[in-house]
Amino acid sequence: MHSITVRQYNVTDETAMIRIWNEVVEEGIAFPQEEILNEKTGHVFFASQTYCGVAVDTSGTVLGLYILHPNNIGRCGHICNASYAVRKENRGEHIGETLVKDCLQKGKELGYRILQFNAVVATNLHARHLYERLGFVRLGTIPNGFRMRDGHYEDICPYYHEL
Repeated sequence: MHSITVRQYNVTDETAMIRIWNEVVEEGIAFPQEEILNEKTGHVFFASQTYCGVAVDTSGTVLGLYILHPNNIGRCGHICNASYAVRKENRGEHIGETLVKDCLQKGKELGYRILQFNAVVATNLHARHLYERLGFVRLGTIPNGFRMRDGHYEDICPYYHEL
């Protein structure tokens, strides 16, 4: 188990962030993205977010990250959205929970009123249990809303949390 802190990312974290993000994308079971990031696209992607947090251990190693951004615009601009990624070697160490808690606080600090997840894959039980334990409300089920890497479809479950 690591002693970790969550802080705002900086450009020196990007190589590790890209590697961790791409691990999740390549697994094809949680993120909607299909294109992996490279140094250039990764820099643009992370810089375009409202906020990116990284979980680091005492040595400064990036163990996980989250991105936070508006879920919509205009009259719905007070609703944010986020995604979380934890390094394969460190999954199961409650790093995701630390990231989600930090994200809830940061979203509120940034003036958002609701954090909404549009597409939590129904088979992502660890994430769903975490969100529900932290007070997220499930809005229902969208049948066959996510195409898995192997081509079959799974349901998705939207969630929200008031900030």
